[in-house]
Amino acid sequence: MVNMKLMLRASALLLAAGFSGSAAWAFSPFTVQDVEVRGLERISLGTVLNYLPLSVGEQLDEARSDNIIKELFRTGFFDDVSVAARGDVLVILVDERPAIASIDISGNEDIETEALNDALERIGLASGRVLDRSALDKVVRELERQYFNQGKYGVKIESAVKTLDDGRVEIEIDINEGDVATIKQINLVGNHAYADSTLRSKFQLDSPGIFSGGEQYSRFKLGADLESLRSYYLDRGYINFNIDSTQVTITPDKQDMFISINVSEEHQYSISEVKLAGDLVLPETELRALLTLAEGEVFSRSKVTASTEALNSRLGKEGFAFVNINAIPEVDTENRLISLTFFVDPGRRVYVRRINISGNKSTKDEIVRREFRQMEGGWISTAQIDRSRARIQRLGFFENINVETPSVAGTADQVDIALSLDERPSGSLTAGVGFSQTQGLLINASVSQDNFLGTGKRIETNINNSDVNTVYSFSYNNPYYTVDGISRGFNLSFRKTDARAANIAAYTSDQYGFGVNYGFPLSEFNRASLGLAYENTTIRTSSLTPQSIIDFLNENTDEFNIYKLTLGWSHDTRDRTIFANNGLLVSVNNTIALPGSGLTYYKVDFRAMKFQPLTKELTLLMKGTLGYGDSYSNTTRLPFFEHYYAGGSSSVRGYEGNSLGLQENNVSRGGALKVVGNLELILPMPFVAEDNRSLRLSGFYDIGNVFTSGKDYDSAELRTSTGIALIWMSPIAPLTFSYAFPLNDKEGDRLERFQFTLGSFFF
Repeated sequence: MVNMKLMLRASALLLAAGFSGSAAWAFSPFTVQDVEVRGLERISLGTVLNYLPLSVGEQLDEARSDNIIKELFRTGFFDDVSVAARGDVLVILVDERPAIASIDISGNEDIETEALNDALERIGLASGRVLDRSALDKVVRELERQYFNQGKYGVKIESAVKTLDDGRVEIEIDINEGDVATIKQINLVGNHAYADSTLRSKFQLDSPGIFSGGEQYSRFKLGADLESLRSYYLDRGYINFNIDSTQVTITPDKQDMFISINVSEEHQYSISEVKLAGDLVLPETELRALLTLAEGEVFSRSKVTASTEALNSRLGKEGFAFVNINAIPEVDTENRLISLTFFVDPGRRVYVRRINISGNKSTKDEIVRREFRQMEGGWISTAQIDRSRARIQRLGFFENINVETPSVAGTADQVDIALSLDERPSGSLTAGVGFSQTQGLLINASVSQDNFLGTGKRIETNINNSDVNTVYSFSYNNPYYTVDGISRGFNLSFRKTDARAANIAAYTSDQYGFGVNYGFPLSEFNRASLGLAYENTTIRTSSLTPQSIIDFLNENTDEFNIYKLTLGWSHDTRDRTIFANNGLLVSVNNTIALPGSGLTYYKVDFRAMKFQPLTKELTLLMKGTLGYGDSYSNTTRLPFFEHYYAGGSSSVRGYEGNSLGLQENNVSRGGALKVVGNLELILPMPFVAEDNRSLRLSGFYDIGNVFTSGKDYDSAELRTSTGIALIWMSPIAPLTFSYAFPLNDKEGDRLERFQFTLGSFFF
């Protein structure tokens, strides 16, 4: 192969000397009548001619000869290219680069071979391609960089190219990944005000401790730690604090790393005066109340930032969308004091010209617009826009909601609001099978439409059959029965219940009824409700029916016509209705069986849920449920079929559903008083995208029980449990899993550590 190449090269020189009478690099210009390419083996003549920047009939001179060589080199197909002339024939001599027969990668564990081959193919290194040695060198350097990012500084990568007899080559890449280099020690130099341990506790990176090994070095984490260190000092008055230098060294064996951070603390400064200046727009006393800094305090950069944001937000509510707040310090170095002036430039008040909505293919514009708290023609309010976004989110009709405020061309004080929506299906026709450890096998069919014909009205028809209940129901609700937001709904239902299958007692009941309900907005976050309903209930007993139920029926009757009045109030500031991360829900509902009913009684239910973000990834959920009922007039006590029950996936997990409380015939009697509390830490879901809205993982602590009456309440009888729960909003239905450890179970309690439910879930 080598001899052949030498012969071709010699032939080219002879051609240049013998036929054109001059050297290949100094021939006289001539008109090309033909083109001859020599040295081709795998590359076709047509491919070369396609890249050739000259055609037959054109004149060839030295400049064009050089350009031909450059263009053919640029293809990457050749190791060498030369040009000669034989009379009026252009002769091009090429030396092809070898083709890649195979690529063999060995020694890699952290990076998969398939991923490496894909990366090599993207840059042209693959079987059948022409070998580009410079690309191979780049691959080696890029692999080293990736391993360095993983803390493997001792990685060794060797590449070899083996020439085969047929003009092809084999590429071998051998990787010795080595071990991860860990931080052996972090040294802080120059800090006197705060101990090393105090400052290092703010770091993400850490050196080895008694119970932990060294952490893997990360340049990005170190950068974040240095910023945390700077913020720590600036928030404590050290305005001249400086990080002088940072040294990162690694031992010769590439296993241990040492980090040294040199700092200058200087002196701590306090605030001598806080002033407001500029065009304040609002009363100074109102704006000053938003400042988190006060005279005599130690200076804090974070408090300056918080004060600036509070002023921006407050003026934004008044229509000043382009507020500029500058915190200007005057430093007294001799007394180590700072006089701070917040200079307010509100800019022009900005008005909303038009609200444009897009993406609502099925939902009518008015359904979205009636949720807006920002009005067209009024000045812009960032708070009202945020609230509008939250209200639209709570409709449940849309997946993604994006709000932009582009300026109106030709004006300085007007903007439009551009609202873009991604609609989600709001209706369903379902038939399915589910399972609940309380209700057993569930067979259901339903037709529901949360956004009927794009009007925002909800209709639903259900057929539900389980071991416990057979239910046929129809409901309708119009959330805007009036333009003021008064809602109205109707419902019809028939229910047949086998209480024994629900761990309650041996009796069955047939119940049918209908009702109407209204909702009244009291304020942005408060709502009242009023409902009237009629229910007819028939009770059937058996030889296994507990005596307490027999006694109640003897004292009253076994068939009841009940007229119910329901009064309710709720306060809801949650950011969303499903998988909320922030906000409070408090509700109180009072149900009264009116005089003239077959039974007269009342029930009061209180519920509170508080979502409190702790960090960007952690949320604390605090929930409490309290229910109490009693009879009045001629009814002897609260009807047994209105009793409260506890235990199971929706109250105190780890105990069998509806099993807590006083037992009779080995089943719970329930009670007139229910007390349940839940504390949950909502955790980030591993290996799942941060914006995922279908999975929620939490650790929980539950406490609660039911009591026969209010006077029977005994805190010592409250049952507790702890464990972990997972909720999956599957395409079929919500699926809930929990595994709980009862903490203070007593003899006779029925435990059930693993519980799951398909078709409902517990927030």
